[in-house]
Amino acid sequence: MSKTLQLQVSGLSCASCVGRVETALMADPAVQAASVNLATRTAFVTYTEGGTTAAALADHVAKAGYAAEVAPTDPQIDQTAKEANALRRATMIAAALTLPVVVLEMGGHLFPAFHHLIGRTIGHQTSWIIQCVLTTLVLIGPGRVFFRAGVPALLRGAPEMNALVVLGTSAAWGYSTLALLAPGLFPAGTRAVFFEAAAVITTLILLGRWLEARAKGRTGAAIRRLAGLRPATARVIRNDKTVELPLDQVRIGDVLTVKPGERLPVDGKVTDGQSWVDESMLSGEPAPVEKTIGAAVTGGTVNGNGAFRYRATAVGEATVLSQIIQMVSQAQGAKLPVQALVDKITRIFVPIVMALSVLTVLAWLVFGPDPALAFALVAGVSVLIIACPCAMGLATPTSIIVGIGRAAEMGVLFRKGDALQSMDTVGIVAFDKTGTLTEGRPELTTLRLAPDQSRDTILPILAAVEAQSEHPIAQAILRAADDAPLPDVTDFAAITGMGARARVDGVDVLIGADRLFASRGIALGDLSAAGAEIAASGATPLYAAIAGQAVAAIGVSDPVKTTTADAIKALHERGLKVAMITGDNQTTADVIARDLGIDHVVAEVLPDGKVAALNNLRDQHGAIAFVGDGINDAPALATADVGIAVGNGTDVAIEAADVVLMSGAITGVATALSLSRATMRNIRQNLFWAFAYNAALIPVAAGVLYPLLGVTLSPMLAGGAMALSSVFVVSNALRLRTTALR
Repeated sequence: MSKTLQLQVSGLSCASCVGRVETALMADPAVQAASVNLATRTAFVTYTEGGTTAAALADHVAKAGYAAEVAPTDPQIDQTAKEANALRRATMIAAALTLPVVVLEMGGHLFPAFHHLIGRTIGHQTSWIIQCVLTTLVLIGPGRVFFRAGVPALLRGAPEMNALVVLGTSAAWGYSTLALLAPGLFPAGTRAVFFEAAAVITTLILLGRWLEARAKGRTGAAIRRLAGLRPATARVIRNDKTVELPLDQVRIGDVLTVKPGERLPVDGKVTDGQSWVDESMLSGEPAPVEKTIGAAVTGGTVNGNGAFRYRATAVGEATVLSQIIQMVSQAQGAKLPVQALVDKITRIFVPIVMALSVLTVLAWLVFGPDPALAFALVAGVSVLIIACPCAMGLATPTSIIVGIGRAAEMGVLFRKGDALQSMDTVGIVAFDKTGTLTEGRPELTTLRLAPDQSRDTILPILAAVEAQSEHPIAQAILRAADDAPLPDVTDFAAITGMGARARVDGVDVLIGADRLFASRGIALGDLSAAGAEIAASGATPLYAAIAGQAVAAIGVSDPVKTTTADAIKALHERGLKVAMITGDNQTTADVIARDLGIDHVVAEVLPDGKVAALNNLRDQHGAIAFVGDGINDAPALATADVGIAVGNGTDVAIEAADVVLMSGAITGVATALSLSRATMRNIRQNLFWAFAYNAALIPVAAGVLYPLLGVTLSPMLAGGAMALSSVFVVSNALRLRTTALR
């Protein structure tokens, strides 16, 4: 049996770190899958229950050079905020120590008068000593975070971003310290110091991480808002008294009281009173829903003006809100297929950068002008700093977090993160009919009887058989019988996709589609024409036989949902084809399809036939999404490239789906598609920036422009550019929160 554990991982700084942690976790034989998210610093590990433990998994991560612990279950605990505050303090200290270094060194370069002033007063040697002391304090103080992670990584032969920063700043500091303390080691004219480069690089990267952490804190805002919907306490009736208890003390079966305007603490069923409840946090639909005795209510929703009592049916992690938070969290931590290429590149990126830095130094030493050593150091350090693959590691996960979070706020729940990418490739959307395109509550509209049969005799017999079934059509026939007394039924059996049979007062009764009667060799006679008329009107034709003789043609009509036409129009406007797959009669399906503008119709299919129909449509139109709500839709939902379940459908259908429309309105399909397209567009923008940034600036840092323009890239500018690239990627992802959907 598989189990999934979420770990909070500290020490992650770039995409190469992600790969190393995943590799370390996968080394455990019990681990089936491991996915690490750089943006959230979390790891989702699926393992064989009993085969390993959380402590063992954390130990694997520790051996890779990182720290891990079981993630807190309360999403309101914002780890990113703590990280941002710590980085802010470190950045402020580093900036205070770095400013005098920059003024002393760069001020002299920019203003000759200031350079002479230093020489006449404290002297240049003293100036360099001051710079050395202050830079050393920056490196061993705020900058020690880089050394704490980077040095062990270098010793393990697994360098990552921190290692690059350590190498770059150490090279600048070491060269400068030697120039200060042992000037005789350097040829004439080559003695120089770069203390300001080491100090400014450290400060700028800390600043970038602080800004990045602040921005990432906003990416997870959606899930924290969901978690904030739970009130801290609940009023529970205990021993005939109403007491206010912490939420974790509420038990299943407790009776709770709710006042006007309050949020409901847990899920339950109304036992007394009436009110209207705002369920927009679940469905995205603003209209309140009436709740009377027996109605189900959900924790986190907002009561209207009425007051009522209800009995708790789910508490803690079993509530709908908790399950939504868990599913959104897992989906946000998912790794999209597009990230596979990024992972492959970044795992070898850092070693390549180190090799390029060495080659750059050698090239300057061999071909560079005097002072070659100084030029070589500047270029080598610049290459190390500018090539940190932070932006590449953040490009995909930040967009996923924001996109899935916004979807949840709009009533579209992506249960599986990779559905976000799959949805973008869909060319056709196929719908189940009953309960999806229609209300799912059909009504009996026609009852045509054979000669010598009466409605008062036949309808109770039919209702007695259908009373044994939960099918919507069966319930329509049962409702039509009103409160008429029903005869006894034995040997009831549902015939999948065709109808039902039973014995009523010892006589065989058969109810179902025309194909059921054809398979049993029962002639319909004149009732066949009556069925054709029923189908032509858009209703579903069924037939009934008693003792092997056809006795009635039945017309059942399931009204189309008011939102269906708008939903199909929205999909057409987005360039998609629309199909309907149903077990209903072909003629009936054609009438509905014509009225709604549906492009393809596949009718009279059994559940396994829906799977075959999906495969055929995929061959013709490419990737396909299927929208359904019933148990018989589960195979099709699982087979489709993207399975979309209507939220008021069955649990089996929802569990088989990739996406759930919490409101039950199929207009959410177009919303899901638009969010997918916007998110993938955002990811492509981020990846382009990340790769283009490195491709363009690594050659500049190496000095390729020097022979042409006589310019090199300062390590300080390299550090600033590297930090800003990460901030850009996260900020671009945040645009998804307000991007117009189309």
